[in-house]
Amino acid sequence: MSAATSAWAAASQGFALGGSLIVAIGAQNAFVLRQGLRREHVAAIVVFCIVADALLMLAGIAGLASVLGHRPGLARALTVGGAAFLAVYGLRALWRALRPQALRVADDGRGVTLAAALAQCAAFTLLNPHVYLDTVLLVGSVGARFGEMRGWFAAGAVLASTLWFTALGFGARLLAPLFARPRAWQGLDVLIGAVMLALAALLMAAS
Repeated sequence: MSAATSAWAAASQGFALGGSLIVAIGAQNAFVLRQGLRREHVAAIVVFCIVADALLMLAGIAGLASVLGHRPGLARALTVGGAAFLAVYGLRALWRALRPQALRVADDGRGVTLAAALAQCAAFTLLNPHVYLDTVLLVGSVGARFGEMRGWFAAGAVLASTLWFTALGFGARLLAPLFARPRAWQGLDVLIGAVMLALAALLMAAS
């Protein structure tokens, strides 16, 4: 496999994994959508979410890559564990597809200051334990397996996060009707489940 092909494969898998993890109904996405609908501090909120995600993913990939380079046994254990986690995550997405929900955004009519908006965004992002499992542990363990191509994997994951938050924040008024339809989330969950299971299979094949 050529270097260009390897880089493309790493970036594609990073994009697929990052996108699958970030596109889900949750407090952070609901908050970004709400601010987008209100057209209130949208740029600052979007930039904060992108930077926070990027730093967490890069920290996971860089830190775990350094550790795993000296412990091949641990690398294999994390690969198997990561594949199992992806499989469970994928199956949960498929289970959610059987009971689709809509993303509803509460709007009390009151505006917030930039500082308050960023504080709320930070809480939704950093106080959620799942963010560390997703970005630091899962993305980090998978990305570290790409060795010299881990930078491309990270670039793909960060690009997915950047595109998602940008679309969610600035395209909120166009996307809101879609997110209000459970059928749309059902289709999205099916896609997420399929991607997760495929990535789990690829990890196991590479272990």
